[in-house]
Amino acid sequence: MKNSQLADLLQRTELFTPEQVQELLPAVAEAGAGFTDTIVEKTGVREEIFLEALAVAMTLPFMRLAKAEIAPGLLARVPPKAVFQYNIMPVSEEGGALCIATANPLQPGLIDAMRLVTGGRIRLALSPSSDIASAAKRLYGVGAETLDRMMQDDDRINLDEEGLFKQDLSELDQEASVVKFVNQIIWEAHQNRATDIHIEPMEVDLRIRYRIDGVLIQTPVPATLKRFQSSIISRIKVMANMDIAEKRLPQDGRISLRIQGEEIDVRVSTMPTVYGESVSLRLLLRGSGMIGMDQLGLNAEDGKILKKMITRPHGILLCTGPTGSGKSTSLYAWLHTINSVDIRIMSAEDPIEYEMAGVNQVQMKPEIGLTFAHALRTFLRQDPDVIMVGEIRDRETAEIAIRAALTGHLVFSTLHTNDSAASISRLLDMGIEPFLVASAVEGIVAQRLVRRLCPNCRRPVEVNDVRRTLLEKEGFPVEVLHLHPIYEPVGCDECRGSGFKGRTGIYEILTVDDHIRPLIINRAASSEIKREAMRHGLHTLREDGWLKVLDGITTIEEILRVTEEDEEESAL
Repeated sequence: MKNSQLADLLQRTELFTPEQVQELLPAVAEAGAGFTDTIVEKTGVREEIFLEALAVAMTLPFMRLAKAEIAPGLLARVPPKAVFQYNIMPVSEEGGALCIATANPLQPGLIDAMRLVTGGRIRLALSPSSDIASAAKRLYGVGAETLDRMMQDDDRINLDEEGLFKQDLSELDQEASVVKFVNQIIWEAHQNRATDIHIEPMEVDLRIRYRIDGVLIQTPVPATLKRFQSSIISRIKVMANMDIAEKRLPQDGRISLRIQGEEIDVRVSTMPTVYGESVSLRLLLRGSGMIGMDQLGLNAEDGKILKKMITRPHGILLCTGPTGSGKSTSLYAWLHTINSVDIRIMSAEDPIEYEMAGVNQVQMKPEIGLTFAHALRTFLRQDPDVIMVGEIRDRETAEIAIRAALTGHLVFSTLHTNDSAASISRLLDMGIEPFLVASAVEGIVAQRLVRRLCPNCRRPVEVNDVRRTLLEKEGFPVEVLHLHPIYEPVGCDECRGSGFKGRTGIYEILTVDDHIRPLIINRAASSEIKREAMRHGLHTLREDGWLKVLDGITTIEEILRVTEEDEEESAL
């Protein structure tokens, strides 16, 4: 397109002055396929606003594709490779002409290329590039273009169950290889802030799910993925230095990756199932565990109590909760807060999730006898000030941790219990004497993770009489609803349609003081200990959750999801 035509087109959008158009022309003329990107970058105008105005100027339709449903027959007409290469999406067909959505209508050769692959007439529509990219992943599946190319190579490689293990992956074209597909899966998970990837063989398909903000979400994948199951799993095992020939036994491994300058550690675990090996990948972003106490989500009162606990000269501070409740992150935050050159910190971990400068971290290796108990005994001869034990799993570890606390060391560790008071019962059940527990344990922090509402799209909830009654039954402080609106999720581009973005913690902090110690010595039930603590100011997990609901951070449903069972049990 000539400069004069470009200038006229930009002028007709009515978004720019004649002077701005003249300034833009040199860059736009050179942009070619990046016409829209250049305009957005140079002017700061939002892409959807520019495309909507451009659609009017070019008399083309403008559409949003976030939730568009497109007939499978239309999708089949355009190869996945073309969709992802040109960032386009077939959307409709009228009068024998296929309508293609694009964010860059001036791409050289776009219409000719589409005519060639579809064998018919082409009409253009405009849509934001993010809409097209998300629709392509949703409708074609992650890595569809890679699998499309691999299908073309079907004649060249042996795709039977055993042959895939014998095939040298380096013989495949890089663009069409399993290597690229695995990289795409990990990259997609990283982009979506996923903590885990699960690759699960089913009878007729291969399911891939991401855990995002604590919730499993199935990601769309091409229907042909099942036939590449063995090669995908083999590739992951090669990356993790596993034995690709061993399919009968579980295996563990580790992968180190660099994605856009960020170092990512991936823990890999395989497990044989009826339809093949199931693979779980845990994504650990190096350094992301180094957060401060102010980022944990503690309210002001709990924050003061916890900071006082972690700066004591000795004693045990326990963090408790189910798997995935953020215990390790909390322990790292405590260490990060007190870490300094005049404090010697040693940690026994299995595994080491984040590397922390200034802390002597030891990876447990039970196969050679390096257990938590063994490491703890050695730590006591290493002159530490603070000791972190990844988890107290047995009586031996508990006894050594208590001995360390009673001989002048500060010990941080975790337990798997439902609430703070239940941790005391757990230690007693392990066989620890009550007077030792009462003397050594200074505090117990129970926690859960809840999803944060997306601040961009959350909306207030109308609380009618029926809902108010239900909230009262759950213990919600309905008397303050007139002062604090509560919100519900909606879904937008910022949160990828989920209505939530990120997570925060809710906490229950039990201080073992003179009110609690006599109960421990008398082996009181955990429910009695908790009631006594509540009489002296303990805020339960649910009560802390209600405060976060009233602050507009999360939803009532999130609090009920993570606390309901525990509250019922503690009331028994």
